[in-house]
Amino acid sequence: MRITMVGTGYVGLVTGTCFANTGNDVMCLDIDRQKIEKLNAGISPIYEPGLDELIRRNVKAQRLRFTSDKTAAYQGAEVIFICVGTPSDDRGRADLTALLASAQDIADAIGHAPTQTPNAEHEDQRAKIIVVKSTVPVGTTARIKSEIASRTKQGFRMASNPEFLKEGAAIADFQKPDRVVIGVEDKGTGDRLRDLYEPFVRQGNPIFIMDLASAEMVKYASNAMLATKISFINEIANLCEACGADIDEVRRGMCADHRIGNQFLYPGLGYGGSCFPKDVLACIWMGRE
Repeated sequence: MRITMVGTGYVGLVTGTCFANTGNDVMCLDIDRQKIEKLNAGISPIYEPGLDELIRRNVKAQRLRFTSDKTAAYQGAEVIFICVGTPSDDRGRADLTALLASAQDIADAIGHAPTQTPNAEHEDQRAKIIVVKSTVPVGTTARIKSEIASRTKQGFRMASNPEFLKEGAAIADFQKPDRVVIGVEDKGTGDRLRDLYEPFVRQGNPIFIMDLASAEMVKYASNAMLATKISFINEIANLCEACGADIDEVRRGMCADHRIGNQFLYPGLGYGGSCFPKDVLACIWMGRE
């Protein structure tokens, strides 16, 4: 497939490189021209084990390119993945400024593309798929659809495809995912994206096709649960210290229950990083709204 990744940050760069490595024609778009020049020379702006080698290999094979030309990136793509940042504001709301700007750029670019054949079935098959991969509140993908539709009469289809990459293990996470979550509005879009991800789930892990809102919520629900487990074991550790109990022994006895398990249940520092705090705040904000 001809794929465009919007953004060459952590998610966009890893995702685009891995798609190129399975034979797709991938163009990564970024407004930072200095970054683009370095990437075309095979120099990654982030450190991730194995990423530099994959970038150089696929650039050399001409399967992976980097550009600042929005029109070329959008008009030539069959599938466009939006992978821009959605940081929290001071109230915990996700800042969608970059996402909405990308949607407007996509609409303007495809709006000037040659008109497709009048055959409705053929046009639907060729319609671009615009995938929101950024972590966004429920309802955002529908909002992006409305934004694009208000600026172009060209046909397109929407999808949500949250990412589950861990820094330091992102290549392995992408190439052998626990699961792939895809939110769509029609079966055809789901089938095309399933085909794109099939090379990564040959070991039998599932691809879940669901509605847009559910796919958006999966990411928040997953991160909120992991943050809860970290917070919970730390609270139990505090209680153990006050009561004279040994948290290591308590943890061993508790985690032997298969319903509980032992992952993310180690006492220590509270949760942090770039995702858990932001996503927990966004969950709280969604609930208040």
